[in-house]
Amino acid sequence: MKIVNKTDSFHQKYLQNIKKEKRWVRMFQAIILIAFFALWEMASRLHWIDPLIFSSPSKIWNLFIDKLADGSLYIHTGVTVYETILGFVLGTLLGAIIAGILWWSPILSKIFDPYLVIFNAMPKVAFGPMLIVIFGTGVSSSIAMGIIISVIVTTIVIYSGFRDVDPNYIKVLKTFGATRTQIFKEAILPATFPTIISTLKVNVGLSWVGVIVGEYLVASKGLGYLIIYGFQVFNFTLVMLSLMVVAVIATIMYQLVDLLEKKLVKTGS
Repeated sequence: MKIVNKTDSFHQKYLQNIKKEKRWVRMFQAIILIAFFALWEMASRLHWIDPLIFSSPSKIWNLFIDKLADGSLYIHTGVTVYETILGFVLGTLLGAIIAGILWWSPILSKIFDPYLVIFNAMPKVAFGPMLIVIFGTGVSSSIAMGIIISVIVTTIVIYSGFRDVDPNYIKVLKTFGATRTQIFKEAILPATFPTIISTLKVNVGLSWVGVIVGEYLVASKGLGYLIIYGFQVFNFTLVMLSLMVVAVIATIMYQLVDLLEKKLVKTGS
């Protein structure tokens, strides 16, 4: 009985140490962020940096309030978030389906393997003019750019995960007469679950890059449009504000995927 109590005590102490470490990490992250903005503001006011190019946190905040008041920030942010979520979901689903097909058919995987490598090495931005011709100048082109940037990476990473599953698992299932569908469902998919979640995290960033690049090229609305418009009229405060909004929303999306991962891992354990 004493041994059990002692073990519980050690476990509680271990959990408390983890919580304490997390609080310290959060505190230092907050201090670094506050120090960064304070230094930026001071450097701009004292002209250590060019305030026209680098702006300042106070100017960005004032512009943020103005854009909220006239409602334009809601419209541009809503368009970009809509395009990014669609590009993220469709790019991830399409990449996972292609990876599954390649795993299912070894012949197809041998045929398309070099093409995947070549397509992954190509600069996707070069497809921009082609997308404009195919999809026009609406939101479809930005969504398509988000899909193109994320789909090949998703395919390569998930397919590599499928191939790296311990072959002994597959041999055991085959000895019991399992079909290819059962092998995929019982061994391949569960074993590559961490890889799929990691791919989701990577795709959050890739989808944002794709959509912002797409909006650079064709859009008349969205945060990417605001960034390029700010450059054109030398309003770098608008550029910085748009980048800040992108950073905040991308962080929220990443945290949501991280939360999903923790819930799924907890459910599966």
